[in-house]
Amino acid sequence: MKSCKKWLLLFGGVLLAGLVAIAALVIYVDPFFQYHKPLSFFPYKVDNQLSQNPGMARRLDYDSVLLGSSMTASFDTDWFTEVMGLQTVKLSYNGAFPKDEANIMDIIFDTKGSSVKKIFMAVDQGAFSADTEATKYPIPEYLYDKNLFNNVQYLFNKDVLLNYIFKPLIDPTERTDWTQLYKPWWTDQYYTKANVLMYYVPAEEAEQEMAEDAFVSGIRANLDVNILPYVEAHPETEFVFWYPPYSILYWNDVMRQKELDAVIRELEYMTEQLLAYDNVRVFCFQNNREIVCNLNNYADYTHYHGDICRYIVESFNNGDNELTWENYEEVLSDLRELASSYDYEAIYDNWYD
Repeated sequence: MKSCKKWLLLFGGVLLAGLVAIAALVIYVDPFFQYHKPLSFFPYKVDNQLSQNPGMARRLDYDSVLLGSSMTASFDTDWFTEVMGLQTVKLSYNGAFPKDEANIMDIIFDTKGSSVKKIFMAVDQGAFSADTEATKYPIPEYLYDKNLFNNVQYLFNKDVLLNYIFKPLIDPTERTDWTQLYKPWWTDQYYTKANVLMYYVPAEEAEQEMAEDAFVSGIRANLDVNILPYVEAHPETEFVFWYPPYSILYWNDVMRQKELDAVIRELEYMTEQLLAYDNVRVFCFQNNREIVCNLNNYADYTHYHGDICRYIVESFNNGDNELTWENYEEVLSDLRELASSYDYEAIYDNWYD
């Protein structure tokens, strides 16, 4: 009996020591940055937006933030330093809904407060029709709240231990370049018209024209709940919103689905609401013909090359493609004209031009 009790105590002690060691290792390396800044010598792997963004928002040093969907994926944050002298962190979410932006802005402003100089946010107009409480993917809420003592799922997580601590140590290629977080896998050879057309499937044609105000209620709700409260609460921060340059094939889908009036009205309404604030700037790249009409700038019908991202950063600095009260109607009218009059059939005449 005594021998059995002794072995049980020994087993319990070893088990407890093992659990303590695992928790200590996770806290020490902290690959999701819940407890401290990244260790300077550790080869961190950063590829999990849902789990790693909240910790980076709390622990990294920055004065500006790049937010949005995969439309921000090919941005190098060093460009913001070179062009504007800003220390910028990328905290994007693939397919981001407005609620995703609100969740991360809660952490950003709660942690950094008035030290945030600029928020750069890519606005995917289609995402603003989402429910105001919907996120694109379920989030691990225990990583987003302020309670560091409910992180049991983080501290004792096989995936964290194997893929985010041991694997980067064993395989140096797993190490992430902090300036190119969430960079897509496409290499330059994928950015060709032929590649885009090979995988592009046109939308089915709709029978009826969509109502002009079809998207307005969703935009109004998401602006009021998930975006404008942060603009209003932080007048010291400049918010830079921008409409990404989807390729002309995106507008082919809009035309086929008979949504042009609704999409243009969507952009008009959003622009009017945003420009009402002194600490907001808005940029539109969707009618930039040199970009959107050249499919060699794209890896698919919406995702553009890093060179375009660099151009966007430079535009933020020099004011190119900026919307103002004086020009926004003219710019969006030009976008309407481009989308409605473009010869979409001619795109297929030569796949290699």
